[in-house]
Amino acid sequence: MVYTTRLGIFALALSAFALTGTMASADQSTMTQIAAAKPSAATKAASLRSALDQLLGEHVQLAADATNAALNGRDGEFKAAAAALDANSVDIAGAIGSIYGKDAGDAFLGLWRSHINMVVEYTVGTASKDKSKQDKAVNDLMQYTKDFGAFLNSANPNLPQDAVADLVKHHAVTLKAVIDAQASGDQQKAYTALRAAYGHMAMIAEALAEGIVKQFPKKFG
Repeated sequence: MVYTTRLGIFALALSAFALTGTMASADQSTMTQIAAAKPSAATKAASLRSALDQLLGEHVQLAADATNAALNGRDGEFKAAAAALDANSVDIAGAIGSIYGKDAGDAFLGLWRSHINMVVEYTVGTASKDKSKQDKAVNDLMQYTKDFGAFLNSANPNLPQDAVADLVKHHAVTLKAVIDAQASGDQQKAYTALRAAYGHMAMIAEALAEGIVKQFPKKFG
């Protein structure tokens, strides 16, 4: 009786092993097919959104690193952060150029770099308590939002000028809040502001990705 029971258990174990092996083979086959398959349009759209999320989030983080170093007189750290920030700008422009062409990418890079220079000016004005310099930088940034909105709208009619300008304005405002908090020495406030600024970039990435996908449905839609 015990022998018969053990045989039954052994038989069940073998059946389970065989079934498991069959499922594993099926899973492996499925994974192989997935790996070999060409990316779908939906996958390409998701990859575009993910790439923009990463690049724009990195932009804010590196900008905050640079301004914090500048405000606290850490020149070596500021130069390193500024170099990394510019490398990020080149990458963002490269992403734009890969869709709209090199000339558009180069034009984007020049425009994008200009707003970083304005942020630097605001930071210098804040560090030196020069309100006129701060005010000029803010005014320049507000004008920049309009110019940037017009630029993107000229490349993609699915990106309304005013909507883009408003998104970029909020980027400037949230980054300004980071700099102000850094200058005050309130680290908790600075990092709370940084989280808000970082999170906002996802909204810009989403708007850009959706507009690009709509413009090139065969490639991304």
